[in-house]
Amino acid sequence: MKITEALRVRRTYYAINRELPVSIDRVIDMTKELTELVPDAYNMKSSRVVVVYGEKQDQLWNRIYDVFEGKIARDKIDSFRAGSGTILYFYDRKVVENFQKQFPRYADNFPIWASQSSGMLQLSIWSGLRELNIGASLQHYNPVIDKAVKELFNLPEGYVLVAEMPFGGIVEEPAPKDKEDITKRVFSVC
Repeated sequence: MKITEALRVRRTYYAINRELPVSIDRVIDMTKELTELVPDAYNMKSSRVVVVYGEKQDQLWNRIYDVFEGKIARDKIDSFRAGSGTILYFYDRKVVENFQKQFPRYADNFPIWASQSSGMLQLSIWSGLRELNIGASLQHYNPVIDKAVKELFNLPEGYVLVAEMPFGGIVEEPAPKDKEDITKRVFSVC
């Protein structure tokens, strides 16, 4: 599949279940491979990824519901919990701080660059999941859930949560996407 086709078929899937068309090991292997392939400024390798599945999938989304004390609808949380797993995206603050010390002139940019790299990784894995015929959506319950997630999985304090991506078997295709007029967003200069 070419990159444009992968991006074209990558969509936000909310209707997911635990019936994956491939093994969870295949998802983990793809995640590892893409984590290695996605670039990072100064090759700092700041991205960290946690693939949550099985019982931990339920524990994660139950904990997220609890953190919000019922302010997010249970059925919304349950729709994410219904998936096979969730990919949690972080960057490692210690790595970023080490590069800030090494290159003080660019110190303010390293957290930005770490987030940009995480964004590239999110899109790559999201597209890779779709290539495996797996649906996913990108969620942002951080920073509210950061402490609870780190405690649940015993993660280092320096991990900065960037996004959560529940994934699973596709139950229902999303509605067709409207094509937008991008002439006000793309410019060419010669």
